[in-house]
Amino acid sequence: MKDTKPSWFYLLLLILSGEAIFILPFVLPRVFRPTVLDVLEVDNVQLGLCFSVYGLVAMVSYILGGPLADKYPPRKLIAIALWLTAIGGFLFLQYPALWLLQVLYGWWGFTTIFLFWAPMIKATRVWGGANSQGKAFGFLDGGRGLTGALFSLLGVVVFSFFLSDFPAEATLEQRKEAFTYVLYSSSVIIILIGVLVWFFMKTPNSGEKEVLERISWEDIKQVLRLPSVWLLMVIILCGYVGYKITDIISQYAEEVMHYDQVDAAKVGTLLQFLRPTTGIIFGLIADKLKITWLLVVSFVLTLLGGLLFASGIIAPTTTLLFFMSVVVIAAGVYATRALYFGVMQVGKIPLTLTGTAVGLISLVGYTPDVFAGPAYGTLLDAHPGEEIGHQHVFWMLSAFALVGGVAALVYHRKYGKAT
Repeated sequence: MKDTKPSWFYLLLLILSGEAIFILPFVLPRVFRPTVLDVLEVDNVQLGLCFSVYGLVAMVSYILGGPLADKYPPRKLIAIALWLTAIGGFLFLQYPALWLLQVLYGWWGFTTIFLFWAPMIKATRVWGGANSQGKAFGFLDGGRGLTGALFSLLGVVVFSFFLSDFPAEATLEQRKEAFTYVLYSSSVIIILIGVLVWFFMKTPNSGEKEVLERISWEDIKQVLRLPSVWLLMVIILCGYVGYKITDIISQYAEEVMHYDQVDAAKVGTLLQFLRPTTGIIFGLIADKLKITWLLVVSFVLTLLGGLLFASGIIAPTTTLLFFMSVVVIAAGVYATRALYFGVMQVGKIPLTLTGTAVGLISLVGYTPDVFAGPAYGTLLDAHPGEEIGHQHVFWMLSAFALVGGVAALVYHRKYGKAT
């Protein structure tokens, strides 16, 4: 039989769309967090509540959108999701009031999850086949990281271009105008990627066949009977808390390391470039070593990085230690993201039920979208501009990394021998 495995161009479009769709709700607020807080006139808790609205809508979307991915091929679902997300970007650049901002994040919770999330994961699993799951998901997350880094770099360049020669002296209006150009540029690019996906992300016959006419309660019960599904719920929840907390790295650079707005954004961009490096490296070695064991190692790195920040030894006088700690925590967090869906194959989750399984796993695994933002926002706002608030956030990260590491170890012992 002729091999109908999806092409590398198929994976490239999957990577581009996989990060572009999250640029507006997550990447830009991560890289430009101090500016976003100022121009929207919100504090950490209020922005965190917007993420919570996103998370609540996403919870419903995971369940409803998961089976959708088992019924329809991904191309049209992904393209429509990109266009609908970009429409939200044009509302975002009006800098709406808090209530409307929360509505917008609810809209993004629908567009980025219901039509997009499970189709992306399933398409990646199809591309990886039986023997390249580590490579597939490592390249996906690494490639998404590179896409996010390039968007971040473009954003910093545009932002810097429209500021004065002395960014530290820029007024709020100047920063707002500069950030408006960043939002315009990002929204247009997301629309264009949607066009490319619509016309050129051709799904091979093998991908088209991996669908079901309908999803029954028996299918759902079959998925819920798998121990790997329950373990992945815990693993992804703990790993995603770490990823969410990387949102404050640029804020840490400004408030603790005393960097200016542009230099703080550059630190956020550096973090984005560490993601593709980590994802690709771990993806390449995951299929040669035990992918489940590497998942355990990734949580150990996250724990180590969290403890370095939580200890309080990182200060403006320890620039080298700061950047070393950023690298360690990024390696752990991004390796976890690159690997956790890659272990579905060894966990004996049927390919035809991937979308349903992803929906159920994500319902629990991505609850940090609901609670992480308000949690670390509360910790930061309790000590505004002070290092101690950041330390409390990283103690929170360390605790979740420890729990996730234990769950990953159990998964390794149960399924690792099959890799």
